[in-house]
Amino acid sequence: MALNDTFWAARKRCPVAEGELRLLSAWEILLLREESAELAQDGPERALCSNACLIARALERDGTPVYPDGKAVLKALRVEEIVRLADLWGEFNRTCNPSPLDSEEETQRRKKVWSTRLTRAFNGVCSALSARCPQRREPNR
Repeated sequence: MALNDTFWAARKRCPVAEGELRLLSAWEILLLREESAELAQDGPERALCSNACLIARALERDGTPVYPDGKAVLKALRVEEIVRLADLWGEFNRTCNPSPLDSEEETQRRKKVWSTRLTRAFNGVCSALSARCPQRREPNR
């Protein structure tokens, strides 16, 4: 699934069949790493546990988390579903938060996309109104 840069960068949420994926703060990423380390117990399943904890924090339905923690994700979803959702979140995160390691062409492309985003419908209206009612130069007496 290719994400439309303009839409997702402005919205910060990505709809999926299970709900919506949201971007996570740096603090949330640190917390999910701690949780996944506890779940994996330094075993080879660390990547799966990390992805499950990511889904638990990022997947919401109507503004509330779908799963309370990574353990619930592991119990409810198959490995393929966890990987699919984690991959979608990764693509969504890269779209909204470009890496400083991206090429110059990619950086310029994203700057252009972000600078041409739709803004409010009434931008510029205030300037038309203030032309009819110029500001007073002297204080009110």
